[in-house]
Amino acid sequence: MTTCLLYHNSERQLPRFYRIELAMNLFSEVSVLREWGIAGCDGHCMINIYGNLREASLAADEHRNRMIQKGYFRDTLDA
Repeated sequence: MTTCLLYHNSERQLPRFYRIELAMNLFSEVSVLREWGIAGCDGHCMINIYGNLREASLAADEHRNRMIQKGYFRDTLDA
């Protein structure tokens, strides 16, 4: 599962992105990959490992909801 969020501040003219992805690793753990930064540039990346899909999904949902509260919105191309 991948979620892409966008943010555009008209004063600063810097569109920003925030991407969250869930993926299984080789040890049957679930990774939550978060990537963020200015659109069109290399961003920052952080990976957190969780023991099961439920924990990882809850963490990803918390991150997504926090960013939406800050003004990010879901990319219309997000499936």
